[in-house]
Amino acid sequence: MSEESTLSESAPTEMVQLARTVGQVLVGQTHLVQRLLVALLTQGHLLLEGVPGLAKTLAVRTLAQALDLRFQRIQFTPDLLPADIVGTNIYQPKTGEFTIKRGPVFANIILADEINRAPAKVQSALLEAMQERQVTIGDQTFPLPDPFLVLATQNPIEQEGTYPLPEAQIDRFMMKIHLDYPSRAEEMQIVQRLGSIQSPPRVAAVLNATQILENQNKVDGIFVDPKIEQYIVDIVQHTRPHQSEMVRNLIQFGASPRASLALVRASKAMAFLQGRKYVIPQDVKDCAADVLRHRLVLTYEAQAEEQTADQLLQKILDFLPIP
Repeated sequence: MSEESTLSESAPTEMVQLARTVGQVLVGQTHLVQRLLVALLTQGHLLLEGVPGLAKTLAVRTLAQALDLRFQRIQFTPDLLPADIVGTNIYQPKTGEFTIKRGPVFANIILADEINRAPAKVQSALLEAMQERQVTIGDQTFPLPDPFLVLATQNPIEQEGTYPLPEAQIDRFMMKIHLDYPSRAEEMQIVQRLGSIQSPPRVAAVLNATQILENQNKVDGIFVDPKIEQYIVDIVQHTRPHQSEMVRNLIQFGASPRASLALVRASKAMAFLQGRKYVIPQDVKDCAADVLRHRLVLTYEAQAEEQTADQLLQKILDFLPIP
């Protein structure tokens, strides 16, 4: 990505400035930058998947630097324990009492790096934090700071030493983004820009918590016509095999109502980033694959035919009339 903003000229000034700041470090990945902004505006957690070396961690770290928020990186490993994430009770011999030691999850932006390197019990330690925005340690419950956002990276499941994310865990991510290799021109730019320095340059913070919350409130106020709401519900319902003849033999489990809510929120954020106060069908179509791909469980028949979730979602979008 060049240092120019990836957003339209009518986008809010603060968002344009944020995208431009992130673009000072990242090369290419315009889709990723836009989805990072969507996640931030909706407090929707984001899962980034790609082979090592595609700047997944760099993208999240750069976004965190551009925001005046508390940031924590958690490196997931096979020997990580749930207490290493959320915290634990520690016995104090001098007083004979237990004290709470809070874990790194108590921050505004959490980078769960290589989340599928840890087993399911560790991944599930984030469930309460992601869904309820609170953490229970012992018999006490603590609210997490606002805003709160989990940005996780993972390597493709075929890589050695990885564990598949439980369905309940992966459904908590608002979007899943696939990252691919850069083009030749982009890779040349990466080499020219970053080939002579030891570490990526830092960027200055351009947004604080108050400004972020103000923009989130503006996104909440974006208008969604009932016909657009019906369109979103139709898309999600057509991912369910018992409700759609089209995917009956191809999808084993479809998306839940949580996906419908996520698609509404993501579409609102897309409209906001385009400088509009209302959602259009194209906003929904632009977000549909990112919101739904990780929520579909394909049948063996679909896998044997080498069909992907993205291909099935495109069939659904092509089939449904646009309102």
